[in-house]
Amino acid sequence: MFTGTRIRHKLLFYYSLLFFLSLSLGFATVYMITRDTIEKNIESELQNTTTTIYNLVTTSLTASIKNYLRGAAEKNLEIINSIYQDYLSGLFSEQEAKERASRVLLSQTIGQSGYIYCLNSNGIVVVHPQQALLQSDVSEYSFVKDLLVKKRGYLEYDWKNPDDQEFRPKALYMVHFEPWDWIISVSSYREEFKGLVNIDDFKQSVLDLKFGKTGYTFVINEEGKAIIHPVLEGVNVLTMEGIPNEALAYMFEHKNGRVVYPWKNPGESKPRTKLCFFNYIEDYDWIIGSASYQEEIYGPLRTISSMILATFVITMVLVLSLTFEISDSITNPLKNLMEKFRSASKGDFSQRMVVTSKDELGQLAMFFNTFMEQLSDYSSDLKRQIQERQEAENSLRASEERYRSVMEAAADPIVIYDMEGQITYFNPAFHTVFGWSLEECLGKKMDHFVPQENRPETELMIKAIQEGRVLPATETNRYTKSEEIRTVSISGAAFRDHLHQLAGSVVILRDITETKRLTKQLMDIGDNVRQTIGQDLHDDLCPHLIGIGGLVSALKTTIAQNNCEGGRLAEKIVELIGEATSKARGLARGLCPVHLVAFGLQSALNEIAENTQLAANIHCSFSGDTALGIHDNTLATHLYYIVQEAVNNAVKHANASSIEISLAQEGEYIHFWIIDDGKGIDDTQQGKGIGLQIMKYRVLVIGAFLEISSNSENGTTIHVFMKKPESAHV
Repeated sequence: MFTGTRIRHKLLFYYSLLFFLSLSLGFATVYMITRDTIEKNIESELQNTTTTIYNLVTTSLTASIKNYLRGAAEKNLEIINSIYQDYLSGLFSEQEAKERASRVLLSQTIGQSGYIYCLNSNGIVVVHPQQALLQSDVSEYSFVKDLLVKKRGYLEYDWKNPDDQEFRPKALYMVHFEPWDWIISVSSYREEFKGLVNIDDFKQSVLDLKFGKTGYTFVINEEGKAIIHPVLEGVNVLTMEGIPNEALAYMFEHKNGRVVYPWKNPGESKPRTKLCFFNYIEDYDWIIGSASYQEEIYGPLRTISSMILATFVITMVLVLSLTFEISDSITNPLKNLMEKFRSASKGDFSQRMVVTSKDELGQLAMFFNTFMEQLSDYSSDLKRQIQERQEAENSLRASEERYRSVMEAAADPIVIYDMEGQITYFNPAFHTVFGWSLEECLGKKMDHFVPQENRPETELMIKAIQEGRVLPATETNRYTKSEEIRTVSISGAAFRDHLHQLAGSVVILRDITETKRLTKQLMDIGDNVRQTIGQDLHDDLCPHLIGIGGLVSALKTTIAQNNCEGGRLAEKIVELIGEATSKARGLARGLCPVHLVAFGLQSALNEIAENTQLAANIHCSFSGDTALGIHDNTLATHLYYIVQEAVNNAVKHANASSIEISLAQEGEYIHFWIIDDGKGIDDTQQGKGIGLQIMKYRVLVIGAFLEISSNSENGTTIHVFMKKPESAHV
C-alpha cells in the first residue's frame, strides 16, 4: 500500500498510528482498571453488607431459640426438684415422684412438634413421648455422645424421624438433675421458631446502611412483603403497580447471587438501572438484598473518560507536529546518500559522504565511506574465496567417496546415528546380517531390534555416546528382521561437526553368534571329557583300588596269623592304596564336581567351603536357599567353577582371613555372592588375570551378569546374577 509513498509520509502515518494505538491501549487499560476497581469495591461492599445482615438475622434467631429452650429447661428443672422435695418429705414414694415428673415433662409441647425427654449418664432413655424408646440405649448417636459429655448447655444437630424424607436442623437445651441422674433435654426443630425473632432488634441497623447517595439494604419475605425497606416497609412489592417484579422473581428463584434490573421509586419519573446482591435465609424464607444505582457507581468513570479524551486530542496534535520535523531531518541526508549509491553502483568506488554530525545519520555517512573503501578489496577477495571453496568442495567430495567405499566394503555392520538416535546411514553388511534395508530405517530409531533384557546395557552405551566417550567392545544381543536373536560385539564413538559440537556416532556391530556357539561347544566338549574322566576314575579306578586294598588287607591278616614279618609291609601297602583311593576320588570329584555329588550344586559349594577352611586354615562358610534346585548339569558346573575360582583368588592373591559364599533367589533372579576381607584387587591388574578372564567368559556362556567391587579396606565382593532357568525349581 505504501510502495510509492515518501518516507516522511510513512513516518507521519506510522508515528500517528503508533501513538494512536499506544494511547488508545493505555487509556483503555486505565479505564478498564478503574471501572473494574470501582465495580469490585461496590460489589464487595454490597456483598459484605448482605452477608453481615444475614449473619445478624441468623445470630438473632439462634439466640432466641437458645434463650427459649433454656428457659423451658430450667423451669422444668425447678418443677422436678419441687417434686423431689415432696418425695423427701414423705408425701409419696420415689417411684411415684418419678412418674409425676414424667407426666409433667411429657405434657408439654415445644413449638409445633418439639418435646422434652430425659436420658441418664449411660445414654439410656428414661423419659420419652414414645413408649417404645424407654430403657433403650441411644448412646451410639453422635449428638447423644456430646450430650452425655456436656450434660448442661445448648446443642445443635440434624435429625431425621423414620417418616421424614431428609434430615432437618434441630436444637436442644439440656440440664442435669443429679439426684435421679436425669439429663433433661428440651428440643424442637429450628424452623418452628420463626416467631421468636424481634425485627426491631436489628431493623435500624439495616436501614442505617447506605451506598453512595441512595443505595440501601432491604429484607423481603417469601410473599413479597417488604419486612425492612426505607420506603416500602410493610408493602407487598409483588402486587404493587408500576414496580417490575422480574427481579424479585429471579431473587426468589436463585436464592443467592446478584441481579441488575430497572427500578423506579414512587415519585420518580422513569426507572433507573440498579445492581443488587442478595442472600436467602432458609429458616425464614427471607431475601436480604443490598442495592445501588449503577449511575452512582460509575459516576467517577464519566469524569475520567472526559479527561482521557482531552489528553488524547492534545497528544495527537503534538505528535503530528513533531513527526514533520523529524521526517525532514532524516529524509534530506538520505536523498544525498541515495545519489552517492547510484554513482557507486556504476563502478565509481571513489564516492564519499560529507560527515556533518555525530548522530546516526553522521555514523551512516562514515559507514558509507568505509564501505566504499573496502568494496574494491572485497571484490578481489571474493573471487579468491570462490576459487578456494571450489577446491575444498572437490577435496571433500573425493574424501566422502573414499569414506563410503570403505563403509560399503566393510564385512561388519556399521551404523551412523545422529544425536537423537536416528539412523542416517548403514552399510550393506547391516542389511546382510539383520535383514532391514536402509530405506525402511532411514531417519528412524532402531529400538525395536533391542531385546528387552538387553536394554540396561544399551542405555549405558547411549549415555557414553552422548557424553562423547569412546564405546569399548561390549557383548550383547540384537533382533534381526525375522526376530532371530544374534549375539554381537558393539563398539563405536561419537564424532563432532566443524564447531566441535557432538553431531552423531558411528557404531560397529560385529556378529559373534557363530563364534560364541563354537566356543561354547569347545567348552562343553572339555567339560564332557573332564566329566568322563572323572566318572571313569570314580566308577573304575576307585573300585579297582578298593578291591586291591581288600585283598591286601586279607593278605595282611594271613601274614599276621602266621607271625610273619610281611604283616608290617602289607599294612603299609593298605595305607598307600587307601591314600591312592582318596586322591582318585578327589580328582574325580574335581573333574565332575556337581554330577558326582548326590545333593547337587549346593552340596558341592558347601564342600568347597569345608575344604577351603581345612586346607587354608581360614574361616569359609556357605549359606544357600535349600528350596532352590538347579538340575542343568552344564549350568551347575559353570557356576561351581566360577565360585571355585573366586575362592582360590581370595586365598592365593587377596590373603583373606574370612570368605562368605551365599546363594539366594530374589523374584525371577538367582544371585551368587563371594565376599572376602582380603586386600582387594589391584586396579592396574583388575580383569587381566587368566582366572578372572575365564570367570567372565563362563558368566557370558551361561547368560549371566558379573559385578566385581574391590578395595583395600573392605576386600572383594563378586556378585553373579542371572534369570532363573526353567530347570530350576523351588
